[in-house]
Amino acid sequence: MDEHRPFQIRPANGDDIFAIAGVLVDTWRSTFRGLLADAFLDGMSREDEAIRLARRMGVPGVHYLVAVEPVGSNIIGFANFGPPRGRVPAHIHELYALYIRSEHQRAGIGTALVRSVAAQCAGQGARSLFAWVLAGNPNRQFYERLGAKVIGTSEVGVGDRSYEQVAYLWDDIEALLRRADGQS
Repeated sequence: MDEHRPFQIRPANGDDIFAIAGVLVDTWRSTFRGLLADAFLDGMSREDEAIRLARRMGVPGVHYLVAVEPVGSNIIGFANFGPPRGRVPAHIHELYALYIRSEHQRAGIGTALVRSVAAQCAGQGARSLFAWVLAGNPNRQFYERLGAKVIGTSEVGVGDRSYEQVAYLWDDIEALLRRADGQS
């Protein structure tokens, strides 16, 4: 894979829902095979995820950004973010989802999406950003490389099973922006 392959980040719109659902299903299957139940992963469908995403996209304050290839405008990744779920101070926003197609990983797309999320959240008054990540996620070090710290764990139900998840926090969103820009 060409490490300098161009891509663009833009806000998602309703026409992107099915493509975003495809990224979600494909990345869950490639990333979580062996971690989550095969029956759950095999039972995921783009249609069901598109319905869920369409509902979520209509929630006030919830945003989606997509990474697209400039030629053909294929969606190769996305981020979903907004106000925190649960009991979290209002100045902390949440990165709900970040998925990049496996063949496009390690090309700066995830960092660019997180940077764009952080910039939008900062523009909305957020001072911090956090994300829940499955404890067994093989890509957890991505969050750590961007300076996120583990602040807790909990259980999350996926299908008919429970899995441990880890809460990552960037306590200073401005520091995250500098780090994502390549500064320390």
